[in-house]
Amino acid sequence: MPLAQNPLSVEVDVPREDVALVTVEGYLDVDTATEFQHHLANQLHHGRRHFLLDLSAVPFMDSSGMNIILRVYQETRRTDGSVHVIHPTSAVRRILDLTGVSITVPVSESVEEALERVDRQPEVPPEDQEA
Repeated sequence: MPLAQNPLSVEVDVPREDVALVTVEGYLDVDTATEFQHHLANQLHHGRRHFLLDLSAVPFMDSSGMNIILRVYQETRRTDGSVHVIHPTSAVRRILDLTGVSITVPVSESVEEALERVDRQPEVPPEDQEA
């Protein structure tokens, strides 16, 4: 059986208990998106509320990758969490900008910048959260 044309590598680090740093390398497309989704779902299952998605080694992303990013964004909003894209390649940044995803999901240039944004995020009292 031949190897996948565009294998995806996903590495997850936990810099803090509620934060998952997900480093992605390779093409994020219809052939590889399911693997990416499994990693994110596993971190949600383990109680991570904030996701830092390092896309600096992703040369190409199609709508499958964007949909997964938007889904995890919706999931984290339920727990007062957040999603941050870190240092996307120019091709990926262009897609995020053209589709408006970068308006919803903040783009940071570094892990440190994304963590600062997480720390500045206001806590919403439970009575103010929507069901």
